[in-house]
Amino acid sequence: MCGIAGIYQLTHQATPEHSILSRMNDSQWHRGPDAGDYFYQPGIGLAHRRLSIIDIAGSPQPMQSANKQACIVFNGEIYNFAELRTELSALGHQFNSHGDTETILNAWLEWGTDCVRHLRGMFAFAIWDQAQQCLFLARDRLGIKPMFYSLLPNGEFIFGSELKVLRNHPLFDRALRDSTVEDYFTFGYVPEPYTIYQNSFKLSPGHTLLLRHGENNLPQPLQYWDVPTQWAKDLSSDALQQELIGRLREAVKIRLVAEVPLGAFLSGGVDSSAVVAMMAGLQSDPVNTCSIGFDNPKYNETEFARQVAARYHTAHHESIVSEHDFDLLDKLADLYDEPYADSSAIPTYRVCEMARRNVTVALSGDGADELFAGYRRYKLHMHEQRLRNWLPLALRKPLFGLLGKCYPKLDWAPKFLRAKTTFQSLALDTVAGYHNSIAILRDDQREKLFSAEFKQRLNGYNSIAVFRRHGAKVAHLDPLKIAQYLDMKTYLVGDILTKVDRASMAHSLEVRVPFLDHKFVEWAFTAESEANLHRGTGKYGLKKALEPHLPQDVLYRQKMGFAVPLAEWFRGPLRQRLQEKLTSDLMLGSGFFNEFELRKLLTEHQSGMKDNSTALWTLLMFAAFLEKECQSTIPG
Repeated sequence: MCGIAGIYQLTHQATPEHSILSRMNDSQWHRGPDAGDYFYQPGIGLAHRRLSIIDIAGSPQPMQSANKQACIVFNGEIYNFAELRTELSALGHQFNSHGDTETILNAWLEWGTDCVRHLRGMFAFAIWDQAQQCLFLARDRLGIKPMFYSLLPNGEFIFGSELKVLRNHPLFDRALRDSTVEDYFTFGYVPEPYTIYQNSFKLSPGHTLLLRHGENNLPQPLQYWDVPTQWAKDLSSDALQQELIGRLREAVKIRLVAEVPLGAFLSGGVDSSAVVAMMAGLQSDPVNTCSIGFDNPKYNETEFARQVAARYHTAHHESIVSEHDFDLLDKLADLYDEPYADSSAIPTYRVCEMARRNVTVALSGDGADELFAGYRRYKLHMHEQRLRNWLPLALRKPLFGLLGKCYPKLDWAPKFLRAKTTFQSLALDTVAGYHNSIAILRDDQREKLFSAEFKQRLNGYNSIAVFRRHGAKVAHLDPLKIAQYLDMKTYLVGDILTKVDRASMAHSLEVRVPFLDHKFVEWAFTAESEANLHRGTGKYGLKKALEPHLPQDVLYRQKMGFAVPLAEWFRGPLRQRLQEKLTSDLMLGSGFFNEFELRKLLTEHQSGMKDNSTALWTLLMFAAFLEKECQSTIPG
């Protein structure tokens, strides 16, 4: 696992300044503390930081092809590189190393931009081809590895593995993008392809970008892969459940290749436990498992992790964290570079910190909830959808829209419908309803929170546009599949994978995610919705398939997840800090917020009238970002 960076001169061919590229690369030293180097030719400069995993001594980067035509910087792992190496050798390509990096180079020389279609793994890379005078950027299909880029006013195209890499260029534009502030207060993160900054972007998952000298405008990224949405299979049959286990085992197996200590996260939930079960059957040595727990039983899953560890005789490592572990608050803004509001970033950071003491590579269970409908919000979404199905949209919209103005909450409704369900939500279509149900701050809440000046700048923009863009591709699917697809395009990459990448890389730990093997995704996502959400049980087909491998109380207990006690923090030890940060001159003078509504959120929560902890955390992380921006000086 590594960090990459580069400067490409689109409008001229001067060699980039080493001091600038060096400063950019040094900002991501944590991603690759083992080695770092540079490559320069007229018009191009490439930089790399390396965390050695495979072919430790023989694959330095930047790496040139044997014929010196092309040069690559690469972050990730290609799991089918051995097979590709055999195929490419038979086609006449030379190899001077034994790792996966040179395999990508020769795949480029053989197949050009189609090389990505041959790669199985997680990756973000850039290839400079001297003969063709072009720069090619690519990101893996699910967005496991990040790629940021920006076109500067002087015609330089810059890119890197983290946003801080771009920010360390003296000409980087720090102007904020108003629409992504609106997005952030809906989702809690900034969705692809945008960043919080006006003129910088994320290369979206499953996309490539090809640039050539002389181009004054930035070309549009091209999509080479998407989640399949055309077929359906029933996972209720024994044969398909056995096939699921076989495919999952194979996805795990190809991720066990490493020349450094390897293990797995083990939370005690279904997904990480499934990965550990598969690993235990594939290696003779005990699996290194890593768990953290909390000193408050309400947030502690360690007893279930211990059950799995005992069943498979793993080498189990465990650490207990205080429920008042909020010392990382100041570090989060540095880790994520833009506003990021998932509070589980704190325990994720801690488990990566603990795991790195024992292993360099860890497998995780991320992706299974999106793939097999494991989140509780899917159950709520389908309850709402059944209510929507009672009346056509033409009747629901005026009826529930009017009721929503009079009775915003369904206080009379069954408990399972109360959490975020509103009359307004029932007045919406499937995509808009899901958008409303997952929003940290709903449309009406953001309308109150934002200042008149900021709303005028937004000029009618609403974050529903993010879901509409993706939802248009899957309008033919059933409501559950639509929600899963939306999450795979937004929440999975913008929140879950971002969280794990930054937290793991902060400790120079590589995390591999077998549930997001693209071949496994292509097979599993086509399962019928009833096989995923069955009589209120999420991940039903996956759990049935895992019954021979995991204890019943691990499979069928209520999902817990990585939670922290925000509500208690904000009424107790963080009360004063929250008040000071949210009502600071920086926040109130930013022009984004209505001061009355901001103070109202604080008062309601701290008085115990309402639990506004998630919204307040989102505001606190935005305040931390603004503070970091204010303190930062543009490099000279």
